[in-house]
Amino acid sequence: MTHEMVISIAERAIFVVLVTSGPLLLIALVTGLLVSIFQATTSIQEQTLAFVPKIVAVLVAIVFFGPFMISQMTNYFHDILNNLVRYIG
Repeated sequence: MTHEMVISIAERAIFVVLVTSGPLLLIALVTGLLVSIFQATTSIQEQTLAFVPKIVAVLVAIVFFGPFMISQMTNYFHDILNNLVRYIG
């Protein structure tokens, strides 16, 4: 296994992680920003108000993006297993 192969495997793994987690992180960020703006305008400083909408939004996003996320991870894993002989030998 050459250094280029290791770098390409790690590069693809990082890309799969970013593509898989990106939508959920973006939705949590937008939800947190909207809740913060709402808290600032209404002067409500309740700490639990920031977490509950983010948890609900991320759970809803998992329902919508879950199949895409699983397909990305399984495609990467399938590619690793198919090329295992080439990586080892």
